[in-house]
Amino acid sequence: MKQLTASMAGTVLNIAVSEGESVSAGQTVMTLESMKMEIPVEAEFGGKVEKVDVEVGSFVNEGDTLVTLGE
Repeated sequence: MKQLTASMAGTVLNIAVSEGESVSAGQTVMTLESMKMEIPVEAEFGGKVEKVDVEVGSFVNEGDTLVTLGE
């Protein structure tokens, strides 16, 4: 399994994927809000969403796991 992590601290604004969904590299999986800016989080690699590890409104720190992807 591979994990997508937060590149900076912020609040989860929206989640664009759900568990069981297939994603491809470069696809936006969620949007974070940090310092009044919206930052899209893109999948670095393709796979199937095993788990969405955060909820809308959650605060995340840099390096926190956002989404877990399987094969």
